[in-house]
Formats: sequence, C-alpha cells, structure tokens
Amino acid sequence: MTRTDAVASLRYRVYWEDTDAGGVVYHARYLHFFERARSDWLRGLGFPQQTLKTQARRVFAVTRMDTRFLAPARLEDELAVSVHVERLRAVSVMFRQTAHRVADGELLATAEVHAACLNSDTFKPARPPDDMMAAIERYQQQQAI
Repeated sequence: MTRTDAVASLRYRVYWEDTDAGGVVYHARYLHFFERARSDWLRGLGFPQQTLKTQARRVFAVTRMDTRFLAPARLEDELAVSVHVERLRAVSVMFRQTAHRVADGELLATAEVHAACLNSDTFKPARPPDDMMAAIERYQQQQAI
C-alpha cells in the first residue's frame, strides 16, 4: 500500500478473467477492484477481515454503492485504486474510491461506498473495535493534512 496525499493507493493488474471478449474490463469487475482495495487497506491498518470476524465478531457489509465508469481499462493495464475515508460514524464508514490507469494516470472509475459494521453472529449493526476506530480516525486525520 502506498500513500499519495494521505490516501491509500493500491495497485492491481488486469487479467483475462477481468475482461470481456474485447479485452476491456467488464463493468462489474471494478467492484472487485474496489473491494480488494478496501480489504487490503483494512489489512494495512492491522485489521485483516478474517481476524475481525473470528476474534472481534465483526464484519463489514456494503449497504450502498454509487459507481461511475469513465473510461475503459484493458487487459494487462495496471490500476491504482484509492481508498479515501469520507465519513466515519459509530457503525458505518463512507468511502470515496477511484481507479486510475498507472501508465497514463487516466481516471477510469469512481465509487462512493457506504459500509456498515455488523456483529458477525447476528448481522445487526455493531460498533467496530475501539482500536480499529482509533486507527481509522488517525487515517482520516492524515487525509485532512
């Protein structure tokens, strides 16, 4: 994970499995890239999702996503996918994410993602662990600098 202007930027390569018959990234695959970036971001903060589920009894579920597709990514492109915490609430986080082509910096897609923290046993809203909230708040403060 690299940080540019205090925003996590993670890199992913486009493979055949990500494309349609024309070698262009299939629109739904952008959701995969955005999900991977959020998962890798959490891991980078020290909170792997499997550990959250088994030890803290917490999972995150996307409750809403607004995605804009601006330009096509193609087979073997390298993508830089960002994670920006827009808003942090007691049991939810709103992210803004972007996907850029590394070679030329072109903006390919954007997403506004709303995720709720849930108890992994009941699937009812639950506050994330305090150390996780503190880590996200520190990250969010770094973004503001």
